[in-house]
Amino acid sequence: MTTTTGNAQRFREFKMPDVGEGLTEAEILTWMVKPGDTVTDGQVVCEVETAKAAVELPIPYNGVVSELHFPEGTTVDVGTAIITVDTDPGAGAAEAASPAAPAAEAPAQPAQETEGDEEESGKRQPVLVGYGVSTASTKRRPRKAQPAEPAARQAHQAVQAELNGTTAAPSPVAVPTEPASGAGVPGPVPSGQTGGRPLAKPPVRKLAKDLGVDLATVTPSGPDGIITRDDVHRAAAPAPAAAPAPAAGTAASQVVTAATAGEAPAVEPQSMAAIRERRVPVKGVRKATAAAMVSSAFTAPHVTEFVTVDVTRTMKLVKTLKEDPDMAGLRINPLLLVAKALLVAIRRNPDVNASWDEANQEIVYKDYVNLGIAAATPRGLIVPNIKDAHAKTLPELSTALSELVSTAREGKTSPADMQGGTVTITNVGVFGVDTGTPILNRGESAILAFGAIKEMPWVHKGKVKPRKVTTLALSFDHRLVDGELGSKVLADIAAVLEHPKRLISWT
Repeated sequence: MTTTTGNAQRFREFKMPDVGEGLTEAEILTWMVKPGDTVTDGQVVCEVETAKAAVELPIPYNGVVSELHFPEGTTVDVGTAIITVDTDPGAGAAEAASPAAPAAEAPAQPAQETEGDEEESGKRQPVLVGYGVSTASTKRRPRKAQPAEPAARQAHQAVQAELNGTTAAPSPVAVPTEPASGAGVPGPVPSGQTGGRPLAKPPVRKLAKDLGVDLATVTPSGPDGIITRDDVHRAAAPAPAAAPAPAAGTAASQVVTAATAGEAPAVEPQSMAAIRERRVPVKGVRKATAAAMVSSAFTAPHVTEFVTVDVTRTMKLVKTLKEDPDMAGLRINPLLLVAKALLVAIRRNPDVNASWDEANQEIVYKDYVNLGIAAATPRGLIVPNIKDAHAKTLPELSTALSELVSTAREGKTSPADMQGGTVTITNVGVFGVDTGTPILNRGESAILAFGAIKEMPWVHKGKVKPRKVTTLALSFDHRLVDGELGSKVLADIAAVLEHPKRLISWT
């Protein structure tokens, strides 16, 4: 016989792990196994989405899948068992056969002796499998005599027969105010209900269903507590509404006319909005994004500054770098040079690269830059970051940026790639937007919005000429960054983009 400890060792539960720092839940996206499948240590059994990332979970056991505790699409708390694995499936057949042998060898006991054993408190009955059940759980309390037919039940059955369209001879009886001692007779049923079910004729029930009215919440006004059509209409429209202006053919006029005539309305007023709306549960990426944005917006005092800059020379440099053999195979675009300009500005103004430690009431100044790049993915907006971006050359930064964006769009960004960011860039220009007022990524000091690059009339060397122009917006945490510091950072970014040679002279 397998003991409880043995079963616990044989059937192992795999719990939802914390795949990223501080995670509390994850959504099961896909199961890659089913009950009965054989699994090995390290085999991926499911894919979950948590902290804006899709993560594959390997099982740490060998065995056969016994049970999947949750279906796909379920959000599960960290630490909750999600799958059970039978690590010794061969023991199942032996356990099923082993209890039968002792049962066959056991001699038959006299009836009197068996009865005596059953009367002993705490003893258990011998059964074929397992420990059986205690005798106390099998004893029944002796039934007491009950009336053949309670008077209350007869009266309400007569009412229900009338509502169902059948005839029943009236048999008025006196309803007892108290049940017989210990008889278990049900008390009087509340008015308007039969055994807990509201009394209403079938047409009235249909009307209530059409209008979305719960009959249990309706106050009956009919005889014997019967719910009428008027009761349902009053429940559907509890507040009197002003008579609408006549409008032939409109849905609203049809509803009012039908309600006035006491007929079922052709259009359901409660469901009209629902037909044209969609409700989607808040989970996964959207839930994480919402929590982060609310925390940031109502914790860090935001200040946003703007500057419009001529980036014609930067666009010429982008074209030149694309033709450079040393940059062959690399993704060269304006975002790459904007990122480099931001890193130069941070090097010139290092105090902008900091975070606020509320618990210790300290400002943490960082001598490294983990550059976040806001990326739109099929699952929503995520902000992975390039670790130690300040130490990378332009080709290294280009490679890291390309890998970051492609991994994010494939939904393979790991939680570690989204932790520890210090400043962020959001490229709203790809959507044709001039600029915006970006919200800080939680725990960071600044975020730069890079707007669309457009050809505009611009005064250049004393003459109005068409130039490539963009608008930058820098939001920063005013607890950490004063207006002067924030203005210097934004001005340095603009200066580098206007004259890209400063990438060399300011380095």
